[in-house]
Amino acid sequence: MNIIDDLKLQYKIGGIVTRLIFWNAALFVLPWLLFALLSLLGVNIDYIHYVSLSSNPAHLLWKPWSLLSYAFFHSGIMHIIFNMIVLNFAGRLFMTYFTSKQLLGLYVLSAIFAGISYILVFYVLNINAPIVGASAAIMAILVATTTYHPLMELRLLIIGNVKLWHITAVIVIVDLMQLRSENMGGHISHLSGAFFGFIFIKLLQNGTDLSTVVTRIIDFFANLFKKNTATPFKKVHKNYSKPLEKSVSKIVTKDKSQQQIDEILDKISQSGYDSLTKEEKEFLFKVGK
Repeated sequence: MNIIDDLKLQYKIGGIVTRLIFWNAALFVLPWLLFALLSLLGVNIDYIHYVSLSSNPAHLLWKPWSLLSYAFFHSGIMHIIFNMIVLNFAGRLFMTYFTSKQLLGLYVLSAIFAGISYILVFYVLNINAPIVGASAAIMAILVATTTYHPLMELRLLIIGNVKLWHITAVIVIVDLMQLRSENMGGHISHLSGAFFGFIFIKLLQNGTDLSTVVTRIIDFFANLFKKNTATPFKKVHKNYSKPLEKSVSKIVTKDKSQQQIDEILDKISQSGYDSLTKEEKEFLFKVGK
């Protein structure tokens, strides 16, 4: 199995956290390569200008997508590496208690909320500056998990055992201390995302799941573009002479395959994907097609 097949397999079985990391990485690498090649031909395009969120509300009139696109693009290699490390950490913790749809909904809604908060604050302060990065959405995921289970124990290298709320509190305090720094807009969006993550969990505990808004929108467009596979009604004649053993045999075969998949997934959760043998990776890739 080559590296492309390996990446495809990890994307298929990795869940929403892995997919978000893949999306962010792809939207960083692919445009960078494309516009770097164009620059060699004398075509210089600042693509970040078209996906970043401006603090000028008037800019939303010609690039309304920027209210969300800014949360999937990054300004530099260290920016995206740090964000993806924290996303992987916070996302895995969040998925311990919640679903993939809730995580995606929280990511999208918190990015929009943080973007609006950023525009309002900078508009009042009369500051015009763009912003990119997934930090606000990641903060929302981290704070949401902390709000739900603040006393979760984590073991950190060198430091040892700490509570989840200790880590979150340090990050929030650092953002508060740097509000007057050059990256004031970034820290405002971080704190806005953190606030939204807190509200998201409190509403969820009271029976209101905000993520269903995003789920319904995605389902609407998915159904809109889905091919109509319905066929006209046909009269079906059952063949009662068909041996029962054949259907039983299919069920047994399916159960064995599913059992093998479950065993491999258990192995991944315990020892990581790299612990799989070549045959196990190829088996997962085949069943994932």
